[in-house]
Amino acid sequence: MVTAYTRWIIQNRYLVITLSLLSLALLFWGGQRLGFQNDYRHFFGEDNPQLKAFDDLQDIYTKSDNLLFMLKPKNGQVFTQQTLKAVAELTEASWQLPYSTRVDSISNFQYSYAEGDDLTVEDLVSEPESLNARELARVQSIALAEPLLVNRLISPSAHATGVNVIIQLPGEKPDEVTEVVEPARALKADLESRYPDINFYLTGVVMMNNAFSESAVTDFQTLIPWGLVAVIIGLLVFFRNITATSVTVVIIIASIVAAMGSAGWLGMSLSPPSMSAATMILTLAVADCVHLLITFLHNMHRGMQKQEAMIESMRINFHPIFLTSITTAIGFLSLNFSDAPPFHTLGNITAMGVIYAFIFAVTLLPALMMVLPVNVAVREEGEFTLMNRFAEFTINNRRILLWVMSAFVIFAGAMVAKNELNDQFVEYFDESVDFRKDTDHVTDNLTGMYFIDYSLGGKPGQSVSNPEFMQNVQQFVDWYKQQPEVLYINTYTDIMKRLNKNMHGDDPAKYHLPQQADLSAQYLLLYEMSLPYGLDLNNQIDIDKSATRVSVFLKTLTSNQLLNLENRASNWLRTNTPEMMTDGASPSIMFAHIGKRNIYSMLVGAGIALVLISLILIFALRSWKYGLLSLLPNLLPAIVGFGLWGLFVGQIGLALSVVAGVTLGIIVDDTVHFLSKYLRARRENGLNAEDAVRYAFSSVGVALVVTTIVLFAGFSVLTLSTFKVNADMGLLTAITIVIALVIDFLLLPPLLIKIEGKKNATA
Repeated sequence: MVTAYTRWIIQNRYLVITLSLLSLALLFWGGQRLGFQNDYRHFFGEDNPQLKAFDDLQDIYTKSDNLLFMLKPKNGQVFTQQTLKAVAELTEASWQLPYSTRVDSISNFQYSYAEGDDLTVEDLVSEPESLNARELARVQSIALAEPLLVNRLISPSAHATGVNVIIQLPGEKPDEVTEVVEPARALKADLESRYPDINFYLTGVVMMNNAFSESAVTDFQTLIPWGLVAVIIGLLVFFRNITATSVTVVIIIASIVAAMGSAGWLGMSLSPPSMSAATMILTLAVADCVHLLITFLHNMHRGMQKQEAMIESMRINFHPIFLTSITTAIGFLSLNFSDAPPFHTLGNITAMGVIYAFIFAVTLLPALMMVLPVNVAVREEGEFTLMNRFAEFTINNRRILLWVMSAFVIFAGAMVAKNELNDQFVEYFDESVDFRKDTDHVTDNLTGMYFIDYSLGGKPGQSVSNPEFMQNVQQFVDWYKQQPEVLYINTYTDIMKRLNKNMHGDDPAKYHLPQQADLSAQYLLLYEMSLPYGLDLNNQIDIDKSATRVSVFLKTLTSNQLLNLENRASNWLRTNTPEMMTDGASPSIMFAHIGKRNIYSMLVGAGIALVLISLILIFALRSWKYGLLSLLPNLLPAIVGFGLWGLFVGQIGLALSVVAGVTLGIIVDDTVHFLSKYLRARRENGLNAEDAVRYAFSSVGVALVVTTIVLFAGFSVLTLSTFKVNADMGLLTAITIVIALVIDFLLLPPLLIKIEGKKNATA
């Protein structure tokens, strides 16, 4: 059947080429429909409990998506006329940024004080150019004594200050983040030119969202060209044939275009993880071409005519590459079990690309090879003499190899336990990314990117002015302030303590929470009536004044450290104020949970994929024995890879949680091709196990080496990504692919010989 099919392709090669080009044009048109997600929320499914908790909290209070400008004067002094003038200008200009709803800084901080019997609330800094040394010192002392400012908008040493801009994106247009970031960067550049003695930095959630999109675009523009260059160089070295290399490149590009176009027609949206699908397809599409073309060129070297060489190559390789394409697609489709939607898209696009690569490899490739000139010299040569020698080495040393490889696998498997499920979402970005550089500076000098929000409610009927309620909130805040991970806590109880002092003639001894509910309510009402538009307390107190938001800003923590802190806080609430019991919510908490949730869900996905792949191999190889035997070389590479990672790195986060599913489908290729050639020798030629191993090495060994080198190079290109999720995934996948070849060459043959013994035929 394959022979007849190939003859039809050859006879109708121009029709096949024309139909292929028309299909590609139609699919290419769909690529224009591809969307792009640059919101960190895209990493979380709609049913994610941490995302739901955070959205519920933000529905009660104002949203906390922000831009944070940090100003760091080169003389190390914030409280100078020049720096305070820059702060005031930046504060005023930030109100004009798109979707800006609130701006907080030391200049517009609503400082309250007593003036006779009156309460005065005003900007802490007004007309900074007119402040003399004594007034500057007074402003500094007030700012550094204010718990609502220190470690958030002013550093304890007064060498850096911040301007925090709250942004509320409508979520109606895909380019809303860009609409904010571009004028924010322009504002920063303008201030840098006018205030050369001040260093400016820009971070925040909005900048993080923008970094996702910029990293994805950078990767797409750099990794694909680098990957293509690596593949072309590798193919020219191994094929030593320009036509074969050129046709392979055509199949690669066609597969990428078809997959991305199909994704567009299906309404998919890209994100940084799914953008790496193109690089993966580029790499995986090579495998089918290599197996077909190496056999094709080898047949021509032996004197076959071009058409007969292609027919024989298709006869030998069609079923194995079909089988490996299906199993690879299943491996990538297992990413749909991930808790992170971007990996669903990555898996689906790559799976489509793998299937398209197979289709083009068995249609467009033979058609093009028949049309284009192929110059191959006929020569007498030992059939892959290097592989023959390697086969003899493996056979002659099979016993020691069996023991050595088994010991290596067991040792590496034991090292898997050294891996710790951990992550730091700020470090998803390489240090060359502007967002990462600025965030590191801000974290080192002013405040943290990590935070946890709590919405604390009291007993039924209690308001936020109730003394018992305020005391409970303050006890929780005091407990948090004792934790070493904490930098700053934003709580309205600090305002109430200051108001109580103000209403008692600014007596320092009265800096405590009011003791009477009616006075507390009056203080709060009076203060709120004195606040200017945009600087009210809606970000801290809910509309019916029955609950308050407490925001805890933290040092840069790993996911385990963050979850440990969250657990300690929950235990404190449960024990001391059970009526206030609530879970913390924030992007930090969401990212801390997603890695652990994802690895458990991916274990389920990889397990189901393994069962499906095993059943397919049992059916395709027509043997329970060989189908089950194939489990070893398919499972062991991932185990060894994670073991080596545990030995040398020891941290597994969101990126590596999907590697088992990704590699499972890829590494099956080596096993399928080796076993299919081994069984062909056993069944068709009646060879014993040792000679069948020799046949497998000589017929497919070089192709497996070539595909492994190309796959290793292709996935290694991902390590150049500025997005750590892609870089780590590419590195561990590349390592696992090499390990798979080692196991298939050094462990699988000794196992086959051990099981088969000296029998000349197999069932």
